[in-house]
Amino acid sequence: MLKKYFLTLGLFVIFSPSVLWGQEKFTAPEVAAKYQGYFFYPGKDFKVLVSMQLIEKGGQERIRELTMLRKNSPTGKEQKYFIYFHQPADVQGMSFMVYKYPKKDDDRWLFMPALNLVKRIAAKDKRSSFVGSDFTYEDVSGRDLEEDDFSILREEKISDFGSMGQAGDCYVLKSVPKDPKSADYSYRLSWIDKESFLPLKEEYYDLKGELYKIFSAEELKQIQGFWTVTKRRMQNVKTGHQTLVSFKDIQYNLGMEENLFTERYLKNPPSKWIK
Repeated sequence: MLKKYFLTLGLFVIFSPSVLWGQEKFTAPEVAAKYQGYFFYPGKDFKVLVSMQLIEKGGQERIRELTMLRKNSPTGKEQKYFIYFHQPADVQGMSFMVYKYPKKDDDRWLFMPALNLVKRIAAKDKRSSFVGSDFTYEDVSGRDLEEDDFSILREEKISDFGSMGQAGDCYVLKSVPKDPKSADYSYRLSWIDKESFLPLKEEYYDLKGELYKIFSAEELKQIQGFWTVTKRRMQNVKTGHQTLVSFKDIQYNLGMEENLFTERYLKNPPSKWIK
């Protein structure tokens, strides 16, 4: 009798929904917060070599290669970005720096080597194109959680995503801007992987409710304990233009100095950080 009791208890513990791996239930705002944290804020700092293919509807391609550095503030959601361009030749040596703040406009600086000039540039529109790609600045650094209302529409499996041919159990998260003027879409659907909390796919719908842009994660890798989207694509379904971004030489928690993110180093960045 006692043996039967423990067997029954063991089966209950093993198969109880509350303890099944990956089955913990989260609210929509909790899923959104995890998505933001794991996608935009992993590690204390981050370095990556970025290869960016800008692909026209007719198949013509332009290549951009850059090094991107990111440092998180230890006290909040502030971040600092440093971007150094390697190619094409007409932008080689150009560098770009961003101070990202929650609830207010970013600060941005651009160094143009041909003029030997550091210029502070306007940052009122986070929806503008990121270095001419189909990604916006907001796509790269994230959007404040307080700006949107969230709901979970359903849970479903993406049977095959990207080049990996893997399946992912996802929350389908709907994000609706509280202020319609704060975004160039009326809503966004995000397929958030239940294991990594990274987006495997996102659909953007314009102010008419029509699909106009699709994000897809084509490769995920675990690097230094952080799940990372190492290959991603953004496609404008209305123009046919798309951007494929590949991450190489990814490193986290390098101990970047605070003074690296200053106007001084825009002109002369230390070689160890941009190679």
